[in-house]
Amino acid sequence: MQGEIPAQLRNVVGVVGRSGSGKTTLLEFLVAALAAQGLKVNVIKHSHHDLEMEPPRKDSARLRKAGAAEVMVASPFRLAIIRELRGAPEPALEDQLKRLSPADLTLVEGFKSHAIEKLEVYRPALGQAPLYPADPHIAAVASDQPAPDDLPGGLAWLDLNAPATVLAWLQGRIASTAQICGKP
Repeated sequence: MQGEIPAQLRNVVGVVGRSGSGKTTLLEFLVAALAAQGLKVNVIKHSHHDLEMEPPRKDSARLRKAGAAEVMVASPFRLAIIRELRGAPEPALEDQLKRLSPADLTLVEGFKSHAIEKLEVYRPALGQAPLYPADPHIAAVASDQPAPDDLPGGLAWLDLNAPATVLAWLQGRIASTAQICGKP
């Protein structure tokens, strides 16, 4: 992988790939496995579509639509903060990360153009070109096909049909990041 990743992004891994490649399915497996090991994992899921987080007639939706800048919905089980941008630009990834509580790892689905370390989910059967040749921040590719002969040096090629291999790569990455940051 080329280019230095800023310190505040070292415990962040982007999961990128074409629509229908299996990013969310892989993320579900990775989050469950890491959480079962006692690690705290955050996820940011980027969407290009409008988000409707609560039913329109609920109090929180009514207050948001009335003009509240942010509405927090809290219960003994979870909380959510909904911020209306009202024409303001979407917050930068770094700003979104600051709103999350500390974690051992934050997985980010989307944000293809950001300079963060990335894992690409690539299925040649979708008929679309891989992203890794044009993105120096892709450190690993999880695919359902064998690695090509012209694979760039230093790029890990992982078996998407054996998600434990992807988990092992991610665990190694977490361990090396912890050493860099001076954590045990």
